[in-house]
Amino acid sequence: MVFPSAVIPQLQDDDDPRLHIDIHQISWFGSVFAIGAIVGGLSAMVMNDIIGRKHSIMISVIPSTAGFLMMAAADKVWLLLLGRLLTGIAAGITASSIPVYVSEISHPGVRGFLGSSPQIMTVIGGLALYALGLILPWQWLAVAGEVPVLIMLLLLCFMPNSPRYLITKGKLDEAGRALQWLRGPDSNYITELNRIQQSVNSQVGMKWSDLKNSFYYKPILISVLMRFLQQMTGITPILVYLEPIFEKTVDFLDPKYDAAIVGFVRLFTVMIAAWLMDKAGRKSLLYASAFIMYVAMLAVTMYTHKTSCDSGNVTVGIPSATEPSGVMIGCGLSSGTLIPLISIIFIVVGYAIGWGPITWLLMSEILPMKVRGVASGMCVVISYITAFVLTQAFMNAVVAYGLFAPFLFFCVICVMNIIFTAKCVPETKGRTLEEIENYFRTGRTFTIAES
Repeated sequence: MVFPSAVIPQLQDDDDPRLHIDIHQISWFGSVFAIGAIVGGLSAMVMNDIIGRKHSIMISVIPSTAGFLMMAAADKVWLLLLGRLLTGIAAGITASSIPVYVSEISHPGVRGFLGSSPQIMTVIGGLALYALGLILPWQWLAVAGEVPVLIMLLLLCFMPNSPRYLITKGKLDEAGRALQWLRGPDSNYITELNRIQQSVNSQVGMKWSDLKNSFYYKPILISVLMRFLQQMTGITPILVYLEPIFEKTVDFLDPKYDAAIVGFVRLFTVMIAAWLMDKAGRKSLLYASAFIMYVAMLAVTMYTHKTSCDSGNVTVGIPSATEPSGVMIGCGLSSGTLIPLISIIFIVVGYAIGWGPITWLLMSEILPMKVRGVASGMCVVISYITAFVLTQAFMNAVVAYGLFAPFLFFCVICVMNIIFTAKCVPETKGRTLEEIENYFRTGRTFTIAES
């Protein structure tokens, strides 16, 4: 996702005129990834329930490998865009499949931590890219992207399918072996297997008309709205255009070092959040997350509005392929300050402790078994449609109004996230997936319904 942040400044300084990019191509380079993710999410809606979560993740290796190779060998802008599209398809598939797979194989006591692991890996990937961007040309950054893809494919060969998925396909013996492997031969896995089978059997024969039942539509609506509000905080355009944002706001350090600092802080924070997930609970972290982002967004809004508008001198320029400052025109900011860096660090910190990992985790926890594969794909599609629109609009808003305008909008969204958490989000800490399903079935309790 963050590949353009390190690559855009290098492309603007590239000696090959065929790879010079203007402001519109920069917008597409940042946002076409989201179009691919929409396609991947739609594909996963079908694949998750037909071939299973594990094999869906493994198939994502094909577009990911092809996309990175295409970008590494690109000598024209359209090849870069096509490579980004293919890696986006892979991201859409994995974003739909990995959270569901992890939640379905995890023990309730550690599901919060393990449910955060995809977000931790995402942050590690971003930090690795920022760090490698300090020493490698952009072509080799694309080559480096192949490494985790191939490692993932190799290690998944040794992992079992999800026991819940196997039970839905009538493979009870294989499900038992998978659960025994996951929990250990000395565990009470038979009891857990029977509970999973009871839950799956209670949803046999679901029809489209069943979506009128609150047992289905409530968790689906909560999941979709959470993914929508997650993206509306603006985290995707902020991370995608991190170095260009620093080009315009911070002259104290080189923007690529600022980006690496943000990546490191993000990793440290998301690991703390993973540790807290099964201790503090989901809702308290969502509250803290939205409040921290609100304060940090407000700081950026006030700083960029004051420095660009109080003087009455708004910079106007023509986007240029050879001038990095052409990426962010529309507000002339003073130099030598750490306010934007500190504020964006806290935006990332806020996102990483709650609205980043918990939206993925809750989606996989609260969706009913029968619609989990399809609904998770739908959540990813909604998420990346929102990401595409915001990433496309971000540059244009900055050019037209200055940086303060989008950040003010993100402030308002953070307030809405706090209200949504209070009114709609259930606390799932320490609950089994079957208990969570029964909560939506009865609307009153997290206890397991007796057969």
